[in-house]
Amino acid sequence: MRLDKFLKVSRLIKRRTVANEVSEMGRVLVNNNPAKPAKQLKENDIITIEYANRNLQVKVLKIPTGNVSIQEAPTLYEILE
Repeated sequence: MRLDKFLKVSRLIKRRTVANEVSEMGRVLVNNNPAKPAKQLKENDIITIEYANRNLQVKVLKIPTGNVSIQEAPTLYEILE
């Protein structure tokens, strides 16, 4: 699954266009490397999102095949930091 779509489906970022913009600015890292929105994610990848006042680091636990309910979204990742 693409990085921008995963960020939206997991509800780490509310909209896919915002996820695209943040990735293009270089504020999203996958395994400590800057990642473009089209980066293909795998299980156990580490995503770091640089917000204005904090960093969020999560580990991908599961890659969904389609849309995910709001209750199921937090099961896709584990917050590390």
